[in-house]
Amino acid sequence: MEDLSNYRRSYEKSELLESNIPEDPINLFHRWFHEVEDFGGNEEVNAMTVSTFGLDGFPKARVVLLKKYNEEGFIFYTNYNSEKGKAIEQNPNVCLSFFWHSAERQIIIKGIAEKTTESISDNYFDSRPDGSKLGAIVSNQSEVIPSREFLETNLKELEIIHDNKSILRPKHWGGYLVRPVEVEFWQGRANRLHDRIRYSIQNDYSWKTDRLSP
Repeated sequence: MEDLSNYRRSYEKSELLESNIPEDPINLFHRWFHEVEDFGGNEEVNAMTVSTFGLDGFPKARVVLLKKYNEEGFIFYTNYNSEKGKAIEQNPNVCLSFFWHSAERQIIIKGIAEKTTESISDNYFDSRPDGSKLGAIVSNQSEVIPSREFLETNLKELEIIHDNKSILRPKHWGGYLVRPVEVEFWQGRANRLHDRIRYSIQNDYSWKTDRLSP
């Protein structure tokens, strides 16, 4: 057994106080996102963990890239026939989380996922490099394949077929919008007395804030 009990550090870079937060979590997310981006230390500040309830009853988490956010929620793209797509189809209650170690910050978002409109998915797909477009087509995401060579051979065949031709988005690939119902902001503090502020959506669509004990 490897003992990791001495892996510890003191978090002292910032604070999160009720006197300095906006009324809604999207504005605070926007502030934190760009503060982390400007601070540096996180190569992909838009990397987030998406957790779903799998068809086998187990929760599963994986890292994807946030591609857009606004007052409605948070958008990412995937194969709808993938394991996560099938899980969302069965249970759209998901959790998104960001951990920005350079700023000692974490955000946890509970929300309900729904497919974006086809026009939103088309527009994003059209903006991708051709290699990424073909990758989305050739990959039956989450399915068992015989080898790496199988995947690369199929990609080469698609490259020939689509040479000098437009590449259209496959219908099984597109975006999800996660509409938040609860957003928790975590700021590391000294002596493990971290700041935790939770926003919860109310029936009138306003946001209620609470401070949570660390």
